[in-house]
Amino acid sequence: MKNPSTRIISIAGIAALVLLSSVPALAATTEWKIDPQHTAAQFSVRHLAISTVRGAFSKVNGTVLVDDQNLSKSAVNVTIDVSTVDTREPARDKDLRSDHFFDVEHFPTMTFKSTSVEQVSPGKLRVIGDLTIRGTTRQVALDVDGPTAPVKDPWGNQRAAVNATTKINRQDFGVKWNATMDNGGVVVGDDINITIDAEMIKQAPK
Repeated sequence: MKNPSTRIISIAGIAALVLLSSVPALAATTEWKIDPQHTAAQFSVRHLAISTVRGAFSKVNGTVLVDDQNLSKSAVNVTIDVSTVDTREPARDKDLRSDHFFDVEHFPTMTFKSTSVEQVSPGKLRVIGDLTIRGTTRQVALDVDGPTAPVKDPWGNQRAAVNATTKINRQDFGVKWNATMDNGGVVVGDDINITIDAEMIKQAPK
């Protein structure tokens, strides 16, 4: 016959196991930091309704928190330095930084913060989030390829990459300047195609 103390310990052990089995396992989350030196946010817009002007923002920062067990619980937070706009034409870039367009003096950054992540198919995600430009926030959807399988760089860092695309109407964000041509067309189109090529570095667990 077991002594009372042994019996109590056994009951306590069983109770602990039952309790632990009823608690869902904590999802493992991996933090990835965007590498600004190997990331660019690119855009294109129609000019005079006959050609396309392309440009990019070269300073992109942010983090991607990946839920390793459920990608839909992942999160994206990106900040872009608008002053780094580059269309390979200094006069045009100066105008883009002015209050005609981005008004960098009052709104030096644009941001994107995800609100949901959906895995559409293997290697393809749809990320919904709040995009803020010139102090105006609108919901946009990013179609994302990736993340790629991680690789180790020569310095021992784990790296992965994503490609994201979307289309916005600049008028929705208060970027309204335009001029009308003799034929009734406008100088700058409203639809902006955006492509983000981001390389990310895995961060050590905190």
